[in-house]
Amino acid sequence: MATLKERLGGGEKRQQLIDDACRVLDEEVADKSGLGGIAVKAAFSVIKGVKPGFIRQAVDHLTDEFLDVIEPFHREALAKGQKPGDYIRNESGRVAEALLAVTDTKAKRAENQIVQKTYDKLRPSAKKHVEAAAPRLGQLVNKYAPDAG
Repeated sequence: MATLKERLGGGEKRQQLIDDACRVLDEEVADKSGLGGIAVKAAFSVIKGVKPGFIRQAVDHLTDEFLDVIEPFHREALAKGQKPGDYIRNESGRVAEALLAVTDTKAKRAENQIVQKTYDKLRPSAKKHVEAAAPRLGQLVNKYAPDAG
């Protein structure tokens, strides 16, 4: 069985996945409300302002590692006879921890101090935001990797 990275990590499929992931990210940020939402929206605006296309570049840069950490959840879902996206929604806490482990490592190595400081400021509340994104992430997984393929 091909891995998610083998199936989605290159070519046109990768570009479509990145386009959709950027859309999901924009939607998640737009949906934030309250004081926490204001902070997330402000930080997202700062990160977008680093340079044109920075968000897409960051998503592209993270895609392979994200596919690697989603892979075990995808396989678990299939082994249990569940749709992978539904399983990801149900396991949102574990999925959030796995994804944040990737971004934590990247943030520590970030050369851009604005990116690093912005990440550090938002990190304490990041898990709840990633968990809240699980339904959209699940939809994305179901779209691109609904089965073993």
